[in-house]
Amino acid sequence: MKTPLLIEQHFHGCFGIDFNKAEADDILGLAQKILKYGVGGIFPTIVTDSVENTKRAISVIKAAAQKQDKNSAKILGIHLEGIFLNPDKKGIHDSNYFLPPSVENYKLIEDDFIKIVTLAPENNVDLIDYLNNKNIKVQAGHCVGGNLAGCSGATHTFNAMSGISHRGKSTALSSLINDDIYTEVIADGVHVSDDALNLLFRSKPADKVILVSDCLPCTKSDIKEFIFAGEKVYYDGNRATSKEGTLAGSTCLLSDVVKRLHSVGLLNLQYIENPYLYHNIDIEGSVEWSDDYDIINVEIK
Repeated sequence: MKTPLLIEQHFHGCFGIDFNKAEADDILGLAQKILKYGVGGIFPTIVTDSVENTKRAISVIKAAAQKQDKNSAKILGIHLEGIFLNPDKKGIHDSNYFLPPSVENYKLIEDDFIKIVTLAPENNVDLIDYLNNKNIKVQAGHCVGGNLAGCSGATHTFNAMSGISHRGKSTALSSLINDDIYTEVIADGVHVSDDALNLLFRSKPADKVILVSDCLPCTKSDIKEFIFAGEKVYYDGNRATSKEGTLAGSTCLLSDVVKRLHSVGLLNLQYIENPYLYHNIDIEGSVEWSDDYDIINVEIK
């Protein structure tokens, strides 16, 4: 079985590398190592931080992209997940660094390498319009609003958003019933139950589902405790949480997600192709899988 290379549009690092803190050489090394896991394109995702640190991370990721060679996953742009979120759904993010969602505040960190922005769509009309005019993907996440007008996607659907209700609107409900919205989902077996995955997969057109890992720096490493988004995070071998038990992200790569979905009978190969459609990506290469969806070979051209 062969598929296109995997595109990871939402992850915070792996192999001990944190995109908020990494140097360019760290990111280049990660991009080379992750290719053998079938990932051919990446959108390094920045968690909420100070304006100064955010600008630094953007600059470093951009510099790495300019230096990389063909024998690695392509650094396709930055996913900015932070700063313009709703404190009521902050998750692991540090709300002390949240800013009012205005064009003026976005310009404090603006860069042409930012390709995806996760924000709370409540009262964000001006910023959403501004981002759309720049051809930046706007995704609803860490939010409570049910009006997703102007959004092209939903960030890690079900997690850190208002859930499905039989009365009124909610972010999760709106993302499921809107066929124009691409829905990210973390199908690691920890963040979303298989029943909820089944609901999402039945509700959405198959070409509007995007699998993401949302993985953390501890992924594929020996790290058990680390600082992420300013908080101490503990990895017990299955899940990574704050001391209070808040999930901080996943601890598996996208290839692990694909294998797991196959094992529970929920994998649709269309999901692997969807990021190519969403971002109009053209990366030549393939992943060869065994019958059990272990990776046999990876090619990138």
